[in-house]
Amino acid sequence: GGQQQRVAVARALANEPGLILADEPTANLDSITARRIVAHLRALADSGHHGVLLATHDLRTASQTDRVLTLRDGQIVKETVLTEGRPTREVLAELA
Repeated sequence: GGQQQRVAVARALANEPGLILADEPTANLDSITARRIVAHLRALADSGHHGVLLATHDLRTASQTDRVLTLRDGQIVKETVLTEGRPTREVLAELA
């Protein structure tokens, strides 16, 4: 499963856009492929040449970002700035 998702992500990244809009990029993917996709998006964001805006319902994916905006009924209800080096368990608890 997830072959169409992988192709869509690869196609989007092949053009090397300045801003990457990723709507549920790990949906329907196995955990290994999902981790690879998130790691690649993270590397692109860290390069300073790409902005990444990622929408996800997956807290583990969200925990790999710099900043999380939590939406409810179309409104931002919480902003969480994540710092590098924090234990994943701690980050997930804060996002929950």
